[in-house]
Parts: sequence; C-alpha cells; structure tokens
Amino acid sequence: MNPRIHPTAIVEDGVEIADGTAIWDAVHVRHGAHIGRDCIIGEKTYIAYDVRIGDLCKLNASVYVCAGVELERGVMVAAHTVFTNDVTPRAADPDLRALRPSEPDESTRRTIVRRGATIGANCTIGPGVELGPFCMIGMGSVVTRDVPAHALVLGNPARLAGVVCSCGAVLARATGSAVPPGEHRCACGRSVHWPGSQFA
Repeated sequence: MNPRIHPTAIVEDGVEIADGTAIWDAVHVRHGAHIGRDCIIGEKTYIAYDVRIGDLCKLNASVYVCAGVELERGVMVAAHTVFTNDVTPRAADPDLRALRPSEPDESTRRTIVRRGATIGANCTIGPGVELGPFCMIGMGSVVTRDVPAHALVLGNPARLAGVVCSCGAVLARATGSAVPPGEHRCACGRSVHWPGSQFA
C-alpha cells in the first residue's frame, strides 16, 4: 500500500517514505529524511532534514525530531517529545552580529534510539545520547545520558527505576537507583538478563 499523506502535510523534495506509512495533518518532513514502512507520523510533528526513521515506528502528535536523530525499527515516541542536538546552543555568534546557521556544526551531536524503545509523552532527549533496545523512558523525563537496553528510567534528570520486558511489562523495580543482576522472566514467556546497575 502506498504511503498516505494528509493534504495539509509539508513533505519536501528528496524525502523517502516507504509503503504503508501514514503522514497526518500539519506534519512537516524536511529534505533528505527517510521514513520506513508501516509508520505513523502524528499531527503537527516536525522531522528535520536527513533524519532516519525505521519501519514500524509510531510518532504521536507534536513530536520534534531534530537533525542528527535516528530511530531504529519499532520505536514509539509519545506526544510532545523533543529531541535536541546542540551542546552549545546560541542564537547568534559570540559578538551578536549574525545568527548562527541552522546546519549541523562542531557542537552538533547525533542521537540514536534503538529498536523497540519507547519514549513517553513530554520527554526531552538530550544531545548525543543512545537509548538502548526496548528501554522505556517515563513521561516527562529529561534524558541526559545513554540508557541501557530494557531499562525503565524516570525523572529529571532520568534515573533507573526498573527493568522492562520487550512487551512493556515491568519485571523488576529499582531500589536506590539499582536493580540487582539476574534473569527476570515475564508472564508473556520472554525473559531479560539484567547485568546489574548501569544507570545510577
């Protein structure tokens, strides 16, 4: 099935959108972006130039995806999440004579969200972080460093709160920002091996 693009969406030249993907109203996708198959891009979402979005991703309403971000297969990004990419953000040059260009430069960092990860509503994702496979970022969290696979993190700044299954169920809760190492089995039949606290 061909992609479905709402008539109010702005999709610039040079964008690749695979079959089965739905682009909803008032979305803006910049040149060079690639969106995989069977994705949903919710209303008023902004996707910057050269962003890579894998198959089976779901972005809810009003998500801001800046340049330098890659989402692997099966990533969920809830409403009003904001990605960032600049470690020294300024509007103008140090002498305040001209605006800084919007193109990536030496202060731009790349962010990658690994397969199956979930980012809750109203999160802020700092520049240059890696969110591990099937991790879960609780709503309203501010992520300032890498998150391990299957970790549940919450808060500002985000801290380890538990371990989650690929299905999303919480398998263990953190005590004092730590989860002991071990195998955690889920009612769905899957299990997660947690190597110990990696995100104090």
